[in-house]
Amino acid sequence: MFMARITGSIVSSQKVESMVGQKLLIVEPLRLNDKARAKLNSTGRTFIVVDTVGAGEGEVVLCVQGSSARFTEQTEKLPIDAAIVGIVDQVHVGNHTVPIPN
Repeated sequence: MFMARITGSIVSSQKVESMVGQKLLIVEPLRLNDKARAKLNSTGRTFIVVDTVGAGEGEVVLCVQGSSARFTEQTEKLPIDAAIVGIVDQVHVGNHTVPIPN
């Protein structure tokens, strides 16, 4: 599981039948700053994920990959390898609250 910021969406007019109606989003994974551990930084990578929670652009979300992406009722029969399973409200490390980047 990893945290990521939603940076965009994908529109696909031609796809397998099981993917019709699925919301596809582009996410950039985030990681905790190695030194200060008080900031989330982008990893510079991107993934395409299926949205299962109604997330929107700019939000920080929890994503899963591989077989875990197919463990929800909505995704169990989809040909996917990444899905959003939660929206992040707060991040705490030790006694510190890490700000969610805008």
